[in-house]
Amino acid sequence: MSKFQSLSNKFVIKLSFSFLLTILVIGVIYISITFFLLDKFYSQTTQRLNADIANHLIDEKFKNSSPFLENGSVNIQLFDDVMHDMMAVNRAIEVYLLDENGFVLHSVVLDHANATEEIKQVDLRPIHKFINNKEEYILGDDPKNILEKKIFSAASFESYGKEGYIYILLASHDFEQVCSSLFKSYFSKLTTNTIIITTLLSLIIGWLSVFLISKSLLVIIHHVNKFKNGDFKSRIPNASASSLSILATTFNTMADTISENIEEIKSVNDFKKELIANISHDLRTPMTVIRGYAETLTEKEIVISDDNKEEFLKIIEKSTLTLSNLVDQLYEYSNLDAKQLKLNKTVFSLNKLIHDIIRSYCVIAMRKKIKVERAYSLNEDFLVYADKVLIHRVIQNIFDNALKFTPKKGIIIFSLNVINRNTIISIKDSGPGINQDNQNFIFDRWYTAETDQNNGLGLGLAIVKKIIELHEANIYMYSDEKNKGCEFKFTLPNVTGLVN
Repeated sequence: MSKFQSLSNKFVIKLSFSFLLTILVIGVIYISITFFLLDKFYSQTTQRLNADIANHLIDEKFKNSSPFLENGSVNIQLFDDVMHDMMAVNRAIEVYLLDENGFVLHSVVLDHANATEEIKQVDLRPIHKFINNKEEYILGDDPKNILEKKIFSAASFESYGKEGYIYILLASHDFEQVCSSLFKSYFSKLTTNTIIITTLLSLIIGWLSVFLISKSLLVIIHHVNKFKNGDFKSRIPNASASSLSILATTFNTMADTISENIEEIKSVNDFKKELIANISHDLRTPMTVIRGYAETLTEKEIVISDDNKEEFLKIIEKSTLTLSNLVDQLYEYSNLDAKQLKLNKTVFSLNKLIHDIIRSYCVIAMRKKIKVERAYSLNEDFLVYADKVLIHRVIQNIFDNALKFTPKKGIIIFSLNVINRNTIISIKDSGPGINQDNQNFIFDRWYTAETDQNNGLGLGLAIVKKIIELHEANIYMYSDEKNKGCEFKFTLPNVTGLVN
């Protein structure tokens, strides 16, 4: 696949359509809000500009004439003059004469045919609020339609001892119909123009977005394909700075994990091959010895003396023990490597444990005339908190190696030192040491020293390391080839003070 291969048309169409739909929805919402606010703005402006129209009417018409006749009836002639003025000046208003309780006494309305459900009494609370604060936007009742609220102007008056109100609606029904018609016309034109402009903008923005997104996406696709085709080192450069940083970073993290898993699988496969080869090699020797001497002993045609039979049986017994030790080591390491062992931690004395291990090997040490020393106070317990059985195995393996490689009349020194809340265990021998080239591999499985005379599986120190790691500690080896000798050190938590 080419690095700059185009994205699918389906993706481009979907993205462009999404932009179009989004902009259209935003456009419709924007237009609706705009017209709503414009209508409210116009109404509030109209009411503010005509707030004193009721006062002007009272000053102009009621100065020389009263809205009521002497008999208390409404002065119809006066309001006919008002209607004549409305016809000549402003056909959008409606004038109502209200009594002190808000009942409609008379109205000057050009067309009563548009009335739906007329009301006889107008709510005076908006009128009082308006009279007290003409700057505020207030809606009042429409006497011709009980369900509608409209902008108005109002003023109170008193004539012949009677109180009342002039209540003027500033937007008649005819006026609202004209506004609605114009609104629909302008809305239709604006919507059409908006759709055209929106479509063009969405196409431009859509294609621009596709270009910007595809630029980063194609880089990701390129490296994904390289990884798919076997280039496991392929990574997206500057992933955090990419337009699709989350996707790029996730791919790099995933690729690292997969590469590590692949390397681990390869390591396991190599381990299996190495395991089979080492087991075949290390188990063949004792098995060959056992089989050879067993066949000799069972051969009827061969005459074997009693002394030779006893020697052959001892050799078979020794080879059997060697074979058993090799199998035990392999089983123990596999359990440790699979982390199937659970620690059984207890408090115990390192002094007593080392004493018991030295006693079990004293015969071997005496035969080789190796001196074993304990460079610490024999009266102190050196209590530690660990798995006693496994730590016994650690010290035993190291001590066994020390006895194996220390020459006759050599020396092995055990040291115990408490620093802070840790006990440092040291086992040092005067053997040939380990050269620099091999020091990094002594804890690896299957490693055996060049001077190893036992031809074992090389799992002793690997087992030691696994046990120490289970205790969340580290083990170190120090060896100077010039001065000879080798020293192993590891730490365990000291609990002497806590127990005391």
